[in-house]
Amino acid sequence: MRRNILICSRIKLFVLIYLLSQLNFISAQNFEIKSLRIYSSADQIEFPVIDYSEKSIAGITIEFDVQSKFIPNLNILFKFCDANWIPYENAFLINPMYNTENNLWFDRLPSTVRDARFHYKGTFPNNNVNFPFSGNWMFFIVDSQNRNKAYASGRFYVVYPEVKLTTQLLAEGSEGNIPEQNALRRTFSIRTNFSIPDTLFPANVSHVEIIQNRKFYYPIVIDRNTFTPDRFYEWNASDNFSFVARNIKPGNENRQTDIRDAGTYSSSTVSSKFGEIETSNFYNKGKQDLNGSSYLMDFRNEDAVYLNVVFKIRPPENIKSPIFLAGSFNNWIVSPKYEMFDDNGMMNLSLQLKRGIYDYQYVTGEVAGDHIENINWEILEGNFWETRNEYFIFLYYKTIEKGGYDKIIGYKKIMSNSL
Repeated sequence: MRRNILICSRIKLFVLIYLLSQLNFISAQNFEIKSLRIYSSADQIEFPVIDYSEKSIAGITIEFDVQSKFIPNLNILFKFCDANWIPYENAFLINPMYNTENNLWFDRLPSTVRDARFHYKGTFPNNNVNFPFSGNWMFFIVDSQNRNKAYASGRFYVVYPEVKLTTQLLAEGSEGNIPEQNALRRTFSIRTNFSIPDTLFPANVSHVEIIQNRKFYYPIVIDRNTFTPDRFYEWNASDNFSFVARNIKPGNENRQTDIRDAGTYSSSTVSSKFGEIETSNFYNKGKQDLNGSSYLMDFRNEDAVYLNVVFKIRPPENIKSPIFLAGSFNNWIVSPKYEMFDDNGMMNLSLQLKRGIYDYQYVTGEVAGDHIENINWEILEGNFWETRNEYFIFLYYKTIEKGGYDKIIGYKKIMSNSL
């Protein structure tokens, strides 16, 4: 009898070890997050900001596909960050009870989609997650068994406005180091004016940050420690401030690839421009774009598959610098990963993209280790005052609340062709 009990115990132990090993395997498997997007409310082309003064933009949506053999076991972890996007470790700012969306619910993609199997879409804040602080926020898609293992991340803003911003945008000509080409002399200046209430301290007003379209990683910053002809502020020694940014190049409308039509783009490998060879847009005013966003087909559509999209451009002979591809598919980050290859004078690069519309540009620069220096957004794309850009303006304040953090106290969106 004892022998049988011993054998049964060993079998149970073996089964338990096996099940645990399978759970660890599933948890440790390599997930591939694809087509990750974050946008305001329900409109996928909207900038990801929650403005609690506007009911229509009081939430953000996160959406992505997953390539995985098993139903993913993932969480979304939200972290409050400083002005440099570094998450706070302060216990008062972690928001422990409401910072995680657990046990994500996934829909299975149509069988026609071969390069991903599952789809997630969630809107925040909700019953599980809230955003009590005004400022910069990040989300991390993490392993449910290991919150330190992040598969992907994204950025968004939360604003509880306390200060009203008034803005002036003026068309100017560049000053200082004047470029040879007349087109590159076209610039904007943006002046942001505001008055702070008696409840705030003028000394704690930190800086103004301006994001053009979706270029999160290349902000225009005017702080109180830097005075140049292009970036400066004015203060009346009381409660009135003006922050000024000059020599802002408007650029051109973005290029677009629209690969939604399954009849036109029917093969697994397609050209970003059907039947066209792209060249410089330096002298060509582009058509209206999505201001740096993308618009993807509904995940339930059987034609919403992934394609290998080949981008090609024949640059002018005077362009000697490396050329990079940047767009809504890579958060507009100019990086060595997206350097284009030279094929007898034709620069090309292939990306796997889901059917949809994507804004993009060809950018020059110089590789310096893992980043790019001397980035030039205009030399291949042009520079026109008539370009329709969105500018998102944030006013930061060094509050002493909760141990101190970078607080956004003012926010405004302006359009360059409406002022």
